[in-house]
Amino acid sequence: MADFGGADLDAFRAEAREWLEANLPASIRGDAAAGMRFMGGEKPEGDHLLWRQRMGEKGWGVPTWPAAYGGGGLSPAQARIINQEIERIGTYNPIFGMGVSMFGPTLLEYGTEAQKQRHIPAIVKGELRWCQGYSEPGAGSDLASLQTKCEDAGDHWRINGQKIWTSGAQHADWCFCLVRTDTSKKHEGISFVLINMHQPGVEVRPIRLIAGSSPFCETFFTDARAEKDDMVGPLNGGWTVGKRLLQHERSGQGGSRMAGAGGPTLQDIAKRYIGEDAQGRLADPDLRMRLARHQIDQRAHVLTVARAAAEAKGNVDPSATTSVMKNSSTWVGQERAELLVEIMGHQGLGWSGDDFQKDEIEAVRGWLSGKAWTIFGGSQEIQSNIVSKRILGLPDTTQAT
Repeated sequence: MADFGGADLDAFRAEAREWLEANLPASIRGDAAAGMRFMGGEKPEGDHLLWRQRMGEKGWGVPTWPAAYGGGGLSPAQARIINQEIERIGTYNPIFGMGVSMFGPTLLEYGTEAQKQRHIPAIVKGELRWCQGYSEPGAGSDLASLQTKCEDAGDHWRINGQKIWTSGAQHADWCFCLVRTDTSKKHEGISFVLINMHQPGVEVRPIRLIAGSSPFCETFFTDARAEKDDMVGPLNGGWTVGKRLLQHERSGQGGSRMAGAGGPTLQDIAKRYIGEDAQGRLADPDLRMRLARHQIDQRAHVLTVARAAAEAKGNVDPSATTSVMKNSSTWVGQERAELLVEIMGHQGLGWSGDDFQKDEIEAVRGWLSGKAWTIFGGSQEIQSNIVSKRILGLPDTTQAT
């Protein structure tokens, strides 16, 4: 659908605002942080569940996805209005997760019509959770070295092996997984299959991290089953599908929310902890300068994300630009976390107890968990290599000189 402008968009904004005002339960208005709780595994109940059901039925959780599969069928300009109005009313988009940000967009490109009809509507409504089976103990940055084996068992695929860092696997209903179907080739011997997590052949073990939570897991497959029509793309053609999914993953990780956009500004928080001078400025001039520099970097990142999205309009080919966005978002987000802990002083180092407020405890945990952003989704170094080779056209420095 084409972008509309002027009066058409004004009319759509009025429609969106009216629908949100009528359908958002009053009890959860202003609770925008609830989305993060549910992303962490907590199941929505009561009005939160009702909100998810209403957005799922409307299709506005994934506003640009085709209406034929339950999506909103809207233009990018209309989707931006939806996001703006959701933020204005003080709530969150209840349709999220790897099914939305990674698997769904990939399936829309590479899946069969039957696969789309089977899986996309459930993602649109937020009814099923997905996890990603990519990394293995011996295949991280060199993902193509993966060894999880998928064998033809006649009427189904039989899968044996281990995956690591499978985020949210303990809550997932399905796993989109890269497996080896040909041991004689490396990249050309990999396939992309969908695995039902609710079967005896799947074992999940959460990994407890330094930040105190367990978003990552070890996942073991022992004669796990995937149906013949659970392979996305051709046999031994999974590397192409898998790379495209990584483009969507890094695009999501490069968004403004990952860089700390939204919520109270660091300047407001700093004034609360450090105070103001006689002119109403932050009392610490050095910190004031560093906060200004960070704000400039954050704003530049947000504008660059918007520019990249506009330039990519109508282009379905994978782009290396997502690697730029992923690194930029990581740097800005980690810098924000460092500054936040510094601003709070000893109150920003609290782990538990009545001496610390909830946001103070969350600050130190967020600072610790944010360190992983330079690793997962493709490490910082991997993204820099992609940028140097595919955008800047620099030679491979590993070659002999």
